[in-house]
Amino acid sequence: MTQNLRCLIFKIRDGIAFGRVLAMSMMIVAVATLSGCTTLVIEPLEIPDDLTGVQTKKVGDVAISVAILTDEQAQAHFGADLGASGVQALWISVRNGSPYNLWFIRNTIDPDFYSTDEVALLLKKQIPDRDFERVRQYYRDESIRVLMKSGMITEGFVLLPKAVGGRYIDIRLAQDAYQADIQRQAALNATVPNRANSYLEVRSGFALPLPDGEFDYERLDTENTYGDLVLPNLDTQELRTALEELPCCGTDADGEDNGDPLNIVLVGEATDVLNSLSRSGWSFTHRITLESIRRVVGAAISDTSYPVAPVSSLYTFGRKQDFALQRARELISQRNHMRLWLAPFLHEGRQVWVGQVSRDIGIKLTLQSPTVTTHIIDPEVDLTREYLFHSLLAEGFVDRFGFVKGAPTATRSEPAYNLTSDPYFSDGLRLVVILSPNPVPYDKVNNLLWEQSMPPTIEGQTEAAEKNVRPID
Repeated sequence: MTQNLRCLIFKIRDGIAFGRVLAMSMMIVAVATLSGCTTLVIEPLEIPDDLTGVQTKKVGDVAISVAILTDEQAQAHFGADLGASGVQALWISVRNGSPYNLWFIRNTIDPDFYSTDEVALLLKKQIPDRDFERVRQYYRDESIRVLMKSGMITEGFVLLPKAVGGRYIDIRLAQDAYQADIQRQAALNATVPNRANSYLEVRSGFALPLPDGEFDYERLDTENTYGDLVLPNLDTQELRTALEELPCCGTDADGEDNGDPLNIVLVGEATDVLNSLSRSGWSFTHRITLESIRRVVGAAISDTSYPVAPVSSLYTFGRKQDFALQRARELISQRNHMRLWLAPFLHEGRQVWVGQVSRDIGIKLTLQSPTVTTHIIDPEVDLTREYLFHSLLAEGFVDRFGFVKGAPTATRSEPAYNLTSDPYFSDGLRLVVILSPNPVPYDKVNNLLWEQSMPPTIEGQTEAAEKNVRPID
């Protein structure tokens, strides 16, 4: 039967019984639906008014705004379920007030971004055949342009592989090379040097969480953590002293038994911390709820992934961690994780976050955890402390760093133990990182020169390892 015959609207003659009319009408609707006669109606969102969590940053004369659509928002705006196909829609707006045309480097966001035609084909089963070309063109038109013209606002979407919980968005804009070369040539021919011919690059980063009501950071309220208390603003020496006097470890809820060591300190506002850690590969975590417990137990039994699995609670400053992050792997039994608490003091006007970081290398059953399971930590906790430092250093987020005393000193032969009886050893130092909101090259990073940390791998080795280090012949 041809498409025209399928879509034929039959004339209902006078005198036909109501039941026959109804049956025939239902048949017509069914045939029309199966044959693709229905029309897909898309009701786009009002951008950016309908979006939540829009973040904006300004770099010189260029303002950049970004937001990630929830699965529900994406389905409304694109007329199909992007999330079910593993696709996430990132909205970007660039207000280019500079005198230069700028090229948008998409690969820095995610080298595996989707083209709009690729997504249209992924969603083809959800789109009626007769609407496919119209919808595909709509997707093309919604894609953000790569060239941001001077004096213009350019908006649109980039379609990305779906990330759970949130992601770091690295926006980079580079001055149009042709325009730059023309300007350079004009400067060479000018009798007066042109100081405006420098090559412009705009770079801005955003940590974009995707709230679902279950993430611990969603309850983060740093303005009210300490109520009306005026927090002391410490100088560098005062900060060192305060950090050395902190408790050695996180504790249980009663504060009676010590857990994992408090071995890290990050100095920076909450947004700086989230940006830096997110860009360095750390992801957000779910709170402990009945649903997250169910998922943890299921993942533990099957030893599968749960990339935003909750982190059990430890206590410092009289409360459980303000939020936690992790670097998950394919198996739930393997991850790096950290807990962070906002300290009751500032440094140079910025927030101070005291925390604990360790590597999970396995899972065991325990009645000491609400999830009935707990992770086994790698005893070389200083190696994980170094891992965090290197991940921040590699991304250029370290302005200054140092080490202070205060964590437990323990050796391989005489280890310390956490709340679930996992042994660990450490040089007893805390890593202190003063974060930079802008990239810092290695040679510009300053060492506070407080304490000298021990190379972590040496701590767990015996004299037998000496054979692997020998003089040059």
